[in-house]
Amino acid sequence: MTDFLHPDAIRTLFSRAMSDMYRAEVPQYGTLIDLVRDVNARVLAENPALRDRMRAADELDRLDVERHGAIRVGTAAELSLIRRMFAVMGMVPVGYYDLSVAGLPVHSTAFRPVDPHSLSRNPFRVFTSLIRLELLEDQDLAARAAEILNDRSIVTPAALRLIEQAEAKGGLTQAEAEAFVAAALETFRWHAEATVDAATYSDLVAAHRLIADVVSFRGPHINHLTPRTLDIDAVQAEMPARGISPKAVVEGPPRRAADILLRQTSFKALQEPISFHGETGTHTARFGEIEQRGVALKPAGRAMYDACLNDARGRVSVGPNGERAAEYVAALSDAFAGFPDDLTALRQQGLAYVRYRAGAPVDGAAASVEDLIAGGHLIVDPQTYEDFLPVSAAGIFQSNLGSDEQSNFGQSANRAAFEAAMGASVLDELALYQAAEDESLRVALTLLGQTHLINAA
Repeated sequence: MTDFLHPDAIRTLFSRAMSDMYRAEVPQYGTLIDLVRDVNARVLAENPALRDRMRAADELDRLDVERHGAIRVGTAAELSLIRRMFAVMGMVPVGYYDLSVAGLPVHSTAFRPVDPHSLSRNPFRVFTSLIRLELLEDQDLAARAAEILNDRSIVTPAALRLIEQAEAKGGLTQAEAEAFVAAALETFRWHAEATVDAATYSDLVAAHRLIADVVSFRGPHINHLTPRTLDIDAVQAEMPARGISPKAVVEGPPRRAADILLRQTSFKALQEPISFHGETGTHTARFGEIEQRGVALKPAGRAMYDACLNDARGRVSVGPNGERAAEYVAALSDAFAGFPDDLTALRQQGLAYVRYRAGAPVDGAAASVEDLIAGGHLIVDPQTYEDFLPVSAAGIFQSNLGSDEQSNFGQSANRAAFEAAMGASVLDELALYQAAEDESLRVALTLLGQTHLINAA
């Protein structure tokens, strides 16, 4: 039997290599990592109960290695190749995101692991967007862009050979995995030489900066890597002292005692020198981002979240240079004032996904799950939200196109076309959270000898 390296281990090799590469390419990313590590260490030192809970829930070890990246691809063939590449690392497409809601001509998915054990080992995710040339007003330019994209190859022959080998044989050995990581990394490397001339680049920028970023280069360079913090407000406040200028507002929900979903902030994209067929110019694409992850919300909780967020955005809109940021933060806090702010209430009201584990042994047959929880026999942990929010993602994109302005647009979703391009269906993230909750409760009740409550819960 061939001794294949587990996909979790390949994913860890790749994420570390990606982080090292990006740190060398974007020095401010290294500064950001150091800042987040300092803030996380301080939070855990000041809150031993949080440290103990995270350790018991198998959440602590993933904190320092946790990253998410983002790339943008140009064609169906590229999206399909990327899907196959990430599959070697145990990453599958989860969720469909229509970013046209914020005027961005892309739709997206997140490639990530889905098994709870794999998430605990390394929850590396890559938010992957496919540009939508059909949304451009200038269809002649769209046709030119399509021709340019069809002439490039974003995966090296060595990487493709190893992808095909993994698919055919069922995995890669240690040596093969290391060769695969080295070859796959080339897809995401930054190149300072554009594949188009300056005039074509200018036309693409005029159509949309995201289109120019995808079409004008050899491949889908990683445009950010995101560490996870336990206190994003502290990171936001300390960024200027580290020589980093943060965006005007933190995207997502307001600061809360019980974190929900996802909060994100970033620093503005770098202006980098580029050669356009020998003519010198600049391009703005790569930036730094930080995230704070809370509990995943059930459909009722997500509906409540969306209503609160829409309320705040309807009251105050942040301007392109961060105008009215303070007013927006105040409106956001006010809009969420009625949203339950402790895990017990979130669970009991059916708003959040949790994970159960066995606690103290119990004598006899308990009357209910609630009794087991009250007696310390059944421990409840929040399920970390592993996915993304379209409005927040769009806010980060907009900020790094040079504006903090908030916009709301009509939807132009086309999930069927996206899945056809990718060659696979996206998984339903809510179904994954529900399955994890159900399985954790079944296992915990079995360990406690309370199987009579499995179907009653």
